[in-house]
This record gives sequence, structure tokens and C-alpha cells, in this order.
Amino acid sequence: MSPSPADHLSPALLDRLPPNVRKPAYDRAALRPGIAHIGVGAFHRCHQAEYTDDLLEHHFDRWGLIGINIRPPSLAETLGRQDSLYTRLIRQNDDVEARIIGSIVRVVDSQDSAAPALDVLAWPEIEIVTMTVTEKGYCHIPSSGALDLDHPDIVHDLANPHAPRSVPGILARALELRMASHGRPVTLLSCDNIPTNGIILGNVVRTFAERRGSTLANWIAANVAFPSAMVDRIAPATTKADIDTVEKRFGYRDSAVVIGERFRQWVIENRFVGRVPRWDLVGASFVDDVTPFEHLKMRVLNGAQTTLSYLGVLSGFKHTFEAIADPLLAGFVRRMLTEETLPTLMPVPGIVPTAYVEQSLSRLTNTAIHHRNHQIATDGSQKIVQRLLNPIRDRLAKGDSIALLSVPVAGWMAYLVKASARFGRAWQVSDPFADKIAAIADRIGSDIGALVEAILAVDAIFDPALAANRVFRAHVVAGLDGLLSDDPMGFVRQVLAEPTDDRLKQPARSA
Repeated sequence: MSPSPADHLSPALLDRLPPNVRKPAYDRAALRPGIAHIGVGAFHRCHQAEYTDDLLEHHFDRWGLIGINIRPPSLAETLGRQDSLYTRLIRQNDDVEARIIGSIVRVVDSQDSAAPALDVLAWPEIEIVTMTVTEKGYCHIPSSGALDLDHPDIVHDLANPHAPRSVPGILARALELRMASHGRPVTLLSCDNIPTNGIILGNVVRTFAERRGSTLANWIAANVAFPSAMVDRIAPATTKADIDTVEKRFGYRDSAVVIGERFRQWVIENRFVGRVPRWDLVGASFVDDVTPFEHLKMRVLNGAQTTLSYLGVLSGFKHTFEAIADPLLAGFVRRMLTEETLPTLMPVPGIVPTAYVEQSLSRLTNTAIHHRNHQIATDGSQKIVQRLLNPIRDRLAKGDSIALLSVPVAGWMAYLVKASARFGRAWQVSDPFADKIAAIADRIGSDIGALVEAILAVDAIFDPALAANRVFRAHVVAGLDGLLSDDPMGFVRQVLAEPTDDRLKQPARSA
């Protein structure tokens, strides 16, 4: 019997799904959890959970996943009532491919209290903890990577270590419980878009643990690994239209649908303690150094996404694919990447940088991936350091032009400034520094030079040496002035028309 549109996805429905829906090719009843994942959003379900599903099909072992959310949304309302099953759709323009992912065995809501998450994380059977908690989830200072000891959640957790609410606090408490109960080692694997994410994760957890005493800090040093990783797949937020697609095309309801592109990549530093899932058998790469891969991805693909998000919003485009379809914006991003970003990159084994640029831009043209520019623009203060400011710093150190790379930095500023009362509240923004930038804009108003000076003084984002660089400041002032004008795209057109601006160059190493 075929499913009806009233049928919700469940284990009992699997045998009645149409043949063009791929189903788990292993016995889910035999799964035992060995992985915990914090932050079970669209990206995890479209990436790490799928890799694990592939591994279970290829070489069945006890690597079932327990999904933990310490922030909304609630998992019980979606995954929980479907026995953790969900549909992963691959969308490429008009093509749709459906697959049921079965690697998640249980889901845990821990928004109201850390206790449910701690119970799972302290379990001796859990040998690896992965996480996608977004850049701001690490409670670090973006410009330095250090734990932000003034962060409200960190202040709370240091005062209440047995009832933490931050990721560093929860992990430190879970490790303390492991140390006190069974002492088994564990690998903590960040899967967020942060450069050297393993180092950042290790820094914030160890710094927090040191405040709890040397015993915990020493145990972590001997029993916990923090490998870095680079992850890549475009997976936008699910919409009602995506959920309706499953019902219309395949005949059943699924409230936990996720959408992704065909391309996926996972590069993991080969530094673990204890057992580790052999994701390398199903397409992931275990390498000695992730850095070249993460720089390439963050500065090229993510740099393009960030640039298109801010310039796209300022141009009136809702989605990435619409922004890159504009010849002016597409031409700007291509030139920025090839002329200014690529020279800052180190060689990447097996990858031709110029081909990677074209592949990345092609991926963004996928009309079935409705990635909203406002969504990509979220938390930009946590992203622009690695995507834009670091390559800018590298360029300035060699006395090279930053005429193009400085434009999206000014675009980030314009995006936040235009959300302020002084500039008309053009849109709502979500960024940890939104209120601070709005207050600056409301106080200073339309004096662009003073506005840039005040924003660059936010040293949690802008390294003071970079903020003081006269070339960088001059370009950002010109950029913000142009992008806040009545014709922002006229400014972009003007930048493209001008030759490399040697007048604003400076001697090497002054950044």
C-alpha cells in the first residue's frame, strides 16, 4: 500500500515509500549510540548525519547519533515524533532527489536545563561529540579566538558551573562528569565555519576548565582531543514549500525535511582519542593539516556568500541565486576572488584554485536553493574576520590592493547601520553587535568618517593594528559612503571601472 498525504514519516511507513525515495539499508533496531551531536539543525542533518548514514550502510557499527539541541527549536516537535527519521532532499534547479536518513537514534531537548545534554555527553558509550552551534556559540572574541570572559553566559556559567547554559560551560561540566565517573577519553569535533575551529574549541573549553581548577584542566589535556575540520554543503533553512514538495512528489508528510545541494565535503584533522567513525571510507578526508582547505573554503565560497548577501540586500535581491544572476554583482565577486583573495591562499592538495572559484560561483547559481541573503548575513560580525579581514590583512602586509575586498566589509557596516533608527530601520538584523553598531549610528549619524572610525574601534572584531591602517580606513570610508548613497550599485560599478588604486597602497608590513 502506498503512503497517503496524511501519513507522517515513521518507521512503519518506510516499507510503503515509493521506490524513488532512498531508505536506510541497515537495521536501525540494531543501532547503538556512539556519537553525540550538539546543534541538530539543517546543516548537520544534511551533512554529518548523512555521512554517518553512508558509513552505517558501508560498514555497520555502533555509530548511532544522539542529537542534542541546547537552543531552539525543539527536537521533540519534529524529529522526536518521527523516531528521528527525516527526509534529505537534494535540489539542483528542477531536479529533486529524496533520501530518508536513519543515523539519528534519539533526540534530546536541553533548552530549559543543561541536565539532559549532560546526561548524554557524560555517557561512557559516547566516544565522539560533534557540534554545529554557529560561530557565536563558542563565546569567543572573533578578533583573537580567546574565550570572552565578559560574555553573559560565561559569567553565569563560571558562577553556576553545575547548571551551565553556554557551549564551553556545558562541555566543561560534561568532561568533569566523565572524569569523575568512568574517565573514558572523548574527541570533541567542531563542524562550524571558524578557522582552526578545533583550536578555538580547545581554547574556550580549556580556559573555562582552568577556572574550575587544575585537576579538570590536566585531565582534559590527557584525555580529550580537539581536531579541526572543514565542512561544506549549502543547506538553507527549510521552508513550508520544501515540506509541501515531499507531500506532492512522494506522498507523505515530513516536518523535519532538510534541503541541500549535491556538493559536499568534509576534511577532518587526523587527531583523535579512542575510537572514531571511519567517515573517510565514505568520502570524508582525514588529513594532517586542515588549514589550507579551510582558508580556501572560507575565503572563496564563504567570502562570496558574505559579499553577495550584503550587496544583494543593498541591491534589493532576496536570495543568493538572484544576486549572482546580476551581471554586475557576479562580475564583482569573480574579480574580487581571483584578483585579491586567491593570492592570499596557500596551496591546497588536489585543488586548482581558479577552478575552485568557478565551481563555487556555479554552486551559488542553483535556483532550487533558496538561501536568503538576510539568513547568510546573520552574525556577520562573527564571520567577516576569517572571510574578509584576514585576507585583507595578508594583502596589506605585502602592499597589495584591497580595493575589492574592502567593499563587502563596508557592506557589512552598511547592512547594520541601515537597520538603526537614524537610518530608517530598513530591516531587522541578527548579529551579536547589532545593538552596538545601531547605537554608534544613532549617535554619529551621517558623518561617514566618524562612523567608520567608531565601528573600527570595536576591537572584538577589528584588530587594532588593522583598524589603524590608513589604507584600510580610506577604502572602508569610501565604501560605506558609496553603499549608503542613493545608488549603491553605482559605487560597485565605479570600483570595477577603476584600475588598481596605487595611490592608496602602502609599504609592506604596515598592517
